[in-house]
Amino acid sequence: MGDTALEAVLRRDRAVVMAALVVIAVLAWAYVLWLAATMVMPGSPLPDGGGGDMAGMDMAGMDMGAAMAPGFRPWALGDFAFTFTMWAVMMVGMMTPSVAPMLLLYAGVGRKARADGRPIASTGWFFAGYLAVWVVFSLLATGAQWLLARLALLDPSMETGSAILGGLVLIAAGLYQWTPMKGVCLRQCQAPIAFLAGRGGFRSAPLGALRLGIDHGAYCLGCCWALMALLFVGGVMNVLWIAGIAILVLLEKTVPTGQLIPRFSGALMAAIGIWIVFQAF
Repeated sequence: MGDTALEAVLRRDRAVVMAALVVIAVLAWAYVLWLAATMVMPGSPLPDGGGGDMAGMDMAGMDMGAAMAPGFRPWALGDFAFTFTMWAVMMVGMMTPSVAPMLLLYAGVGRKARADGRPIASTGWFFAGYLAVWVVFSLLATGAQWLLARLALLDPSMETGSAILGGLVLIAAGLYQWTPMKGVCLRQCQAPIAFLAGRGGFRSAPLGALRLGIDHGAYCLGCCWALMALLFVGGVMNVLWIAGIAILVLLEKTVPTGQLIPRFSGALMAAIGIWIVFQAF
């Protein structure tokens, strides 16, 4: 295959991968928008028609503190599964754009390797490993949401009802932006070629590619987990808040400013958190 033909094939493969990523991200965001529009969340009061008709209830014998506290309705197994699905789909929508450069690099190298007679495992195996990390994170986030709802620290929109807690989460996330661990993880995400070179390059076996994707996802999680915790501050179903965090993650990984963006955003988060805590006293 000539160089010109190979370049055309590589461009086509990148276009196919990009189109697939766009479809995945759009479907995930559509699901998040639908959830935000319905706003029926586990642990929150049921809407009218679902057992939540307050007019017909005996208010005299009711513990009003329990009735008005966010998350007073205990979770069933279906609630946990629903919330886990929400988190998993939301992570796919938020993280797919930021991993696109790595996947496009993988697809291009994969096509060239096949043309040279040295095929590597498909991009899908790498992407599956990457997403597996965020599925595990979604399980942990679901557990955290259940605990916060159980302690009545979330309102029905899944936003923390405690100014002090919200401020402390902002401060913690802001400080993490300045830590060496954040810097190490972010550098791995910003430089796909360096990441691959440090691990011996691409893998020919599917399980090897899957593990490589898990490694990359682990660095991505180390880079972004504190930012994801901010969802409990602005609201798990606050679409503008979700989009803002997703954009910040994308800028950190793709704009060549080194540590400037995380450190500036971290200082801003910490300052806002300190102000919120100060105002709460």
